[in-house]
Amino acid sequence: MAIVLQETLRAPFYAPFYAALALGAYRQEGLDVSLVTAPTPTAAARGFADGSVDVAWGGPMRVLKTYEEDPDCDLVCFCEVVTRDPFFLIGATANPDFELKDLAQLRLATVSEVPTPWLMLQEDLRRAKLDPDRIQRVSDRSMAENCAALRAGAIDVVQAFQPFVEALLEDQAGHIWSAAADRGPTSYTTLYAPRALLAARQQECEAMVRALYRTLKWVSGTDAAALAAAIAGYFPDVPPARLATALDRYRALGIWGRDPRLPRQGYERLRAGLLSGGLVANAMAYERVVDNSLAERVMGQDPPALKG
Repeated sequence: MAIVLQETLRAPFYAPFYAALALGAYRQEGLDVSLVTAPTPTAAARGFADGSVDVAWGGPMRVLKTYEEDPDCDLVCFCEVVTRDPFFLIGATANPDFELKDLAQLRLATVSEVPTPWLMLQEDLRRAKLDPDRIQRVSDRSMAENCAALRAGAIDVVQAFQPFVEALLEDQAGHIWSAAADRGPTSYTTLYAPRALLAARQQECEAMVRALYRTLKWVSGTDAAALAAAIAGYFPDVPPARLATALDRYRALGIWGRDPRLPRQGYERLRAGLLSGGLVANAMAYERVVDNSLAERVMGQDPPALKG
């Protein structure tokens, strides 16, 4: 049973997906899963149209954006893995009493590679009764460029994910001001596919969900060093100790779900940010975009944790 699985981009917060591949979780379920990477994050959903991709992992944001462009696309999210926002605000100086209102007086560099981090931060600002348009924001540089600007003193605070965070901390060039995960559930990464594929290949999709559920159980029961060792091949340029520390920080923040069900609360928080930020004008309702039937079936089976 061959399945082409697509990642949007390469990042440590996707660790359970890489662990499932590295530890043979899919093979144990009788699946032959091959990994491909989207040409660009914005093209992540296009592989379904030409049949080059069977299932993808990525943000429900990608699904909602695709519905905005093509209301008949009928994509569906069916297995959540990353259940909280994995981005951080890193300042040049220590700020243990940081509040969002502090950003009004600072130079902030936000993520340009993907839209969701800023969309969720601007929603946080709105809920704090602050105007995102009044922030002095650099929005067109990569995270690597922004981190270099922070080191050079050209920026006061940057928005970034791991391992950029640990690299700045190691060199004492940055300090964590806030972790977006602390806002609570924000659905960030799921498996998604056309409903037609879920119907035609239901047994295989169920096996994928079971493999990931077993992997999530293993991730929750193992230490960061073992997780880092399992996925190190996907991050050859990241020092092992840095990768382990990055994953340990993510674990402490509850980035990864304990089960594959996508809860309404996380979806609605994401949906609110996409709407208020103007990415979509008519974000689809939870019931249209999310199908938890396979997740709930697999949870009822209560399969054992994957063995590392």
